[in-house]
Amino acid sequence: MKKKIIILGSAHPLRGGLVAFNERIAKQFQDENNEVIIYTFSLQYPSFLFPGTSQYTDEPAPKNLNIKVKINSINPFNWIKVGLEICQQKPDLLMIKFWLPFMGPCFGTIARIAKWNKKTKVVSILDNVIPHEHRIGDKQFTNYFLKPADGFIAMSASVKNDLHKFLPDAKCDFIPHPIYDNFGEIISKHTARAILKIDENEKVILFFGFIRKYKGLDFILEAMDLMKKKSAKIKLLVAGEFYEDRKFYDDLIEKLNLKNDLYLHTDFIPNEEVKNYFCAADCVVQPYRTATQSGISQMAYHFNKPMIVTNVGGLPEIVPNGKVGYVVEQTPQAIADAVLNFYDEQKENEFVENVKIEKQKYGWDKMTNAILNMI
Repeated sequence: MKKKIIILGSAHPLRGGLVAFNERIAKQFQDENNEVIIYTFSLQYPSFLFPGTSQYTDEPAPKNLNIKVKINSINPFNWIKVGLEICQQKPDLLMIKFWLPFMGPCFGTIARIAKWNKKTKVVSILDNVIPHEHRIGDKQFTNYFLKPADGFIAMSASVKNDLHKFLPDAKCDFIPHPIYDNFGEIISKHTARAILKIDENEKVILFFGFIRKYKGLDFILEAMDLMKKKSAKIKLLVAGEFYEDRKFYDDLIEKLNLKNDLYLHTDFIPNEEVKNYFCAADCVVQPYRTATQSGISQMAYHFNKPMIVTNVGGLPEIVPNGKVGYVVEQTPQAIADAVLNFYDEQKENEFVENVKIEKQKYGWDKMTNAILNMI
């Protein structure tokens, strides 16, 4: 039966992975003949809390999506107004993607008021329950958000376990992150490298996504130094915006003398350019210190790229070791050994073929079916 669905969270004119997820799942719900509205932020973060250069995109709004710019994350009067507006519309489902305790008071208040109509069910897709970077009030804000929800989707087993530390009896399904197929079609490695001015014969690994300590860029930089000492001629393509002071990384690059071994593209990567970076690389490296799940892995799957990931959070759940890539310990030496093995054993073609098979598990319909079954 057709459902009326409201998605609460980031969408155009904001940018980033949260936007990509909410807009893609909205499209899936619509393709399944449901009515969908996205309520997004007029103010997502105060500027002093946002670590990047801009929260907004210059790209045109997605076609055929009903997006209402309504939510102010720091204004309680706005939360009441939005909650009442959603309550009056009587949606069958209010879906909220939760990623940060800071959003707990806003989302938790809107969810409580939306349910006053005795019809609307609230389901949250959990990126994290316990954040990567801890702040005062995290536990209280998260607990406030979780309590009014009727059910949860965790995209990794570790997040499901974290949820049950807060709500032992919570109704929760584990559904892995679907594949991001909304960043363009696959292009040839030759074409992608020509666009990025990368030599066609070079060995190139990719680090993609915004740069924060928990993402472990320093691990892969130190691994590059170890590989260089073995005379391995490998280049690292870094594509993503700094979300912290870049001086630490610049100093490390200079100390290790890696300047000529890197391609640095550290501005925000627009959606239409994402394919160039993935398609130019031989494999994708995720040297994370902590993780729950990763949209980067699902982008790699879309572009048929092998992966080297660290053994943290949900990453080993979606990257079968030795099949579509390698799962390694969180050390520069382990990362370096995996990269060298990837090239020495000429694993690219084998892994690519396995990626094409493995990625069939991760359809968006599995996510939407789980959510609708929950209500």
